[in-house]
Amino acid sequence: MYKKIKILIITRSFYPDLSPRSFRATELAKEFYRQGHEVTLMAPEKKGIESFLTEYPIVFKSLGNLKWKIFNFKSFGILGRLYNKAVNRLLSLLFEYPNMEIFFKVRKALKKENDQYDLLISIAVPYPIHWGVASIWSKKHRKVAKVWVADCGDPYCLQENDTFRPPFYFQWVEKWFMRKATYITVPTLNSINGYFPEFHSKIQIIPQGFKFEEVRKRPEIMDGIVRFGYGGGFIPGRRDPKEFIQFLVQLPVERRFEFHVYTHTPQYILPYIQNDPRILIHNPKDRLEFLYTISGFQFVVNFSNKGTVQTPSKLIDYGIINKPILNIETGNLDKEAVVEFLNGNYRKSLKVECLENYRIENVCRKFLSLADASK
Repeated sequence: MYKKIKILIITRSFYPDLSPRSFRATELAKEFYRQGHEVTLMAPEKKGIESFLTEYPIVFKSLGNLKWKIFNFKSFGILGRLYNKAVNRLLSLLFEYPNMEIFFKVRKALKKENDQYDLLISIAVPYPIHWGVASIWSKKHRKVAKVWVADCGDPYCLQENDTFRPPFYFQWVEKWFMRKATYITVPTLNSINGYFPEFHSKIQIIPQGFKFEEVRKRPEIMDGIVRFGYGGGFIPGRRDPKEFIQFLVQLPVERRFEFHVYTHTPQYILPYIQNDPRILIHNPKDRLEFLYTISGFQFVVNFSNKGTVQTPSKLIDYGIINKPILNIETGNLDKEAVVEFLNGNYRKSLKVECLENYRIENVCRKFLSLADASK
């Protein structure tokens, strides 16, 4: 049993945001509070956070509203859209704009911080959160915490799932902050390969964690229609639904199924639906509501990332509700597996191993052990 300590969590995404990084920060804050630790959250201003703070009265220190915006000239037609795509992509790639705003906000807030914490956990993405902490982390001056853990959900310089990697000069920035961090945490063993070898000795594996008991499940719908679902975003050429959708819509109309997609990037699926009523697109749902909905389906779908260093956290959720997982690999569609799943044969289901590792109680215990080990 660990003694009660003071913990500071710095994040951009938090409840009620719907993203893996939001779930990471939110679940950690909830469980640390449940265990009796003194928890402080530092994040941009959040609409809707009040209900969370009522149930979990942690200390919330606002970083203020994020004001830097991407340019939008959509009203100028095709040229405007092309400008948006080119300029905003370049600004993000070359200068981390608009994410660099949070670097200055974190730096300013930490310079004013008077409390001394036992454990500081900064959560990326975006990586400028880590850079903001590094900018005030110095041996010559008082540190805001005894231990700093830089939590990295996805790699930065060595990432595999974007069209372009960051320019070479960001390698200096990444190495600069990693030299300062006490520990670097990543979600899986394979994730280690997404970071520079000289920092592997600092890396600890701490997976995404959830409170299993919060997940409600409903009975499976048995009306002769095969239902399956996916929740999340798409990446063209990486986590790409094109092949899968094109295969589904060419199946005979007598094949009764419904593929429910909950996504904020429907533009990567709409062109291939061909008005097929069996493909249904929905807005993203709250995580627990989404899991309750798909728990009544026959199976779920995962679009795998390129490479091995990034593992979708939704696989943990799929494991919690104990549903067969049809894994779709971009550029290598297993049509036989798709047909087998539609026929109720799940022999090729993707397995989620060691599910107990993803209990939030066990995840928090690993973070606490890092604070304890550094004494």
